[in-house]
Amino acid sequence: MEKRRRIGSRVLSVAGFAFLFSYLMAFLFEGQVLYGLLEVRQTEASGYIMAAIAAHFAGLFSAGFFVKSPRAARRTLLAGMGVSLIVTLPFFFPPTALWVSGLITGGFASGCALASWGYYLRTFTPKNERIKSCADAMIFSNLLMIAMNLIAGNVSPAAGLLCVMLCIPVGMIFIFMLPVPDDRKWGGEAESRLSGGIKTPLAVLFLFVAIITVDSGLMYQVINPAFAHLTGLVTWYWAVPYITALVIVRNLPARVKRSPLLYVGMAMIIGAFICFMLLGRGEGDYLAVDTLMLGACGIFDLFWWSILGEMLDYAKNPVGIFGIGLSANVFGVLCGGLVGLGVTSFGLPGAEVAVIALVVVCITLSLLPPLNRQLSMLLKSHAYLAAYDRMSPQQQTAVPGRVKTLDPLTGREEEVLALILSGKSNREIAQALFISESTVKTHVSNIFSKYDVGSRAELISTLLKNQSGS
Repeated sequence: MEKRRRIGSRVLSVAGFAFLFSYLMAFLFEGQVLYGLLEVRQTEASGYIMAAIAAHFAGLFSAGFFVKSPRAARRTLLAGMGVSLIVTLPFFFPPTALWVSGLITGGFASGCALASWGYYLRTFTPKNERIKSCADAMIFSNLLMIAMNLIAGNVSPAAGLLCVMLCIPVGMIFIFMLPVPDDRKWGGEAESRLSGGIKTPLAVLFLFVAIITVDSGLMYQVINPAFAHLTGLVTWYWAVPYITALVIVRNLPARVKRSPLLYVGMAMIIGAFICFMLLGRGEGDYLAVDTLMLGACGIFDLFWWSILGEMLDYAKNPVGIFGIGLSANVFGVLCGGLVGLGVTSFGLPGAEVAVIALVVVCITLSLLPPLNRQLSMLLKSHAYLAAYDRMSPQQQTAVPGRVKTLDPLTGREEEVLALILSGKSNREIAQALFISESTVKTHVSNIFSKYDVGSRAELISTLLKNQSGS
């Protein structure tokens, strides 16, 4: 019965998120419904679009600073959806200042709402199933988006806007059906001594995601306009390769390593830009370019979403971690869009624009493998520290002796090592041992040298790998 109830809560939370996310993709976040409304009103789109994206980034990034409990997460999620619904109403009427203010307010509110879903993802989906919950949410929301795009393109943008708005109350109903959390602080493993070390892997993840999604921003500004004349095909096919990639990656066996998919995605993006340069602008050409580009986006997005889901267990505040992780995506799209606008503003021939875009893509993609290795090492170190934290004092004392050092550790270095394995920062170690932080750094450097490692994450991995069962 308990398992069935948990599965039901998981389905409700995924459905609530999917309806909110479909509203964003179809309207607020460079959605086709918004573009259609701006075109009908003969209004310049770039200013509106950039304002909405910037506000959305601010909402995602800042939510964790004021959402401090599960009950606050629920209130913020529902309030953000309600505000988004209200500020969309002016778009049924001619453009006024309410359009810009509505996009800014709605962008910020929906960003806070999305970030708050991090609590529901951690609470109602087990860690090993989060990649499937994330995939299900994205697949369902993209299917809804396609339906709304078709309505906007074949009926009218106003009809599409009405459907977009209906997504918000439906999503709110699903969230209301979930159990109401008590008003307590965040619980779970995150409140252990390990919670302070999440900043470094989060920063690496932010950089990783931002670099990936720079290419998405370029796509909006360089590739999409070249196929704007294929409105009917673009409306329904645009997200199909993305959904297909999500389905494939979601259903890969657990034993299959997902990191090699990074290289598949990199090859697909480069192939998309090469096809864009060499092919024409017909329907077949669009199918080739979009299939490669959006298929790669699906691979990348689910890859980093699953990493973000893992990180929720090592953070005190899942809203902050989830919001900052998602904000990296928005930041990358914003940067890529600005780069694309800058490149296209010079009035260069399409081939030259494509070459410049391809150079930017190759530079960004070359950074992904080393970032992925560093991020994987950092996440592993957190998992190993969690296992160490559960060991008895006798088992913890025995850990350093299981790995041979180049030279014996001094007594002080043994004390420093024990505190490192407890998840302490250099500053915390200095306070615990009543020594200066620079002295701690010297001891840490000596420990690295004696174990022949280059970083704290590598040290932890070397000492604690395969030790959790001791």
